Amino acid sequence: MSTAKKPLYRIQFINNGEHYELYVHELLQSHLFGFIEIGDFVWDTHTSLVLDPSHEKLKNEFSNVNRTYIPLHSIIKIDEVKERGTAKISELSDKIAQFPKPIYTPKN
Repeated sequence: MSTAKKPLYRIQFINNGEHYELYVHELLQSHLFGFIEIGDFVWDTHTSLVLDPSHEKLKNEFSNVNRTYIPLHSIIKIDEVKERGTAKISELSDKIAQFPKPIYTPKN
């Protein structure tokens, strides 16, 4: 019997104008066209008194969620990683642009 560990993925995406970074064990192409399905969320278990407010916000946002579906155009990057980092929400930098941008801009 194989004792191989589940792969760990870091997924970065844009949601409501913020940059999300999550760690999950399950990453699938969704049966819903244009979406990636993620599940089996991995959270830090803080042992110190210093808590990251963005990490706690993420834990609360996804507390009752088994899986979520993220639109492909919101995804920035997906990495398979060896070690878990800290899940976080941060502001978008000027270097990250949401795709697709409108093709046609309204004329004034």
